[in-house]
Amino acid sequence: MLRTSPLRVLDDGDLTTALELLDADPVTNVFVGSRVHASGLDPGRLGAEVWGYHSRGRLESMCYAGANLVPINAGPEAVRSFADRTRWQGRRCSSIVGPAEPVGRLWDLLRRHWGPAREVRAVQPVMATSSPSGIEPDQAVRRVRPGELGTLLPACVAMFTEEVGVPPDAGDGGALYRARVDELIRLGRAFARIEDGQVIFKAEVGAVTPYACQVQGVWVRPDLRGRRYAVHGMAAVVNEALRSIAPTVSLYVNDYNMPARATYRRVGFADVATFSSILF
Repeated sequence: MLRTSPLRVLDDGDLTTALELLDADPVTNVFVGSRVHASGLDPGRLGAEVWGYHSRGRLESMCYAGANLVPINAGPEAVRSFADRTRWQGRRCSSIVGPAEPVGRLWDLLRRHWGPAREVRAVQPVMATSSPSGIEPDQAVRRVRPGELGTLLPACVAMFTEEVGVPPDAGDGGALYRARVDELIRLGRAFARIEDGQVIFKAEVGAVTPYACQVQGVWVRPDLRGRRYAVHGMAAVVNEALRSIAPTVSLYVNDYNMPARATYRRVGFADVATFSSILF
């Protein structure tokens, strides 16, 4: 049965066809696309497996299986195959995330095996823009410098805890999270307004391909919210990202976060898709 299965783990021999599939929808697939563009498909380098679902000898769908489980271009039959393999392996991820329809189908097939999720975020609008913002950018927003990790990190931890519901330092004391924030700073993809050693506004560009990038971690110091720091700060981030990182800037946001959605619309973002996230 395994020899005739339409599902197999992809490797670097599949890289060209995998990138064609990912780049056909670069905004939706930017998270996985950024990793595959940077590291290829070898699981050792990628830190994850990518499962390929084939139909009539062609790669039709994929699923990134790492810390996140991410279905890509996955119809019902592909989702069923991904669920079967995931049940066989057991849960290794902290979330299922991606386009709402396949994520919902995947979770329907897995929930009775994995037990209740910590949280289900069923509707998360994906927003994108390819044009500089019409909003005046905050001139004080700049790239965070390598020596400022200690300044930025507390704001990143506060944002993560507020957004995800658990702190990022559970388990390893925050070593992996600190390393990731440091990496984004060194890559020039962490932006902030810093005054007197305090972060006022921040955002990072977490995923990048030649065609799109994804903003994450947007945060304003709580006592300064409602003063348009996010609007003008995001305008600065969008303009610089379009200039120096990728031709399209995207993000996704919880549907119930109406202030954030309104901010992003003012900056120039428009809804282009819908994600769901299942958090464990």
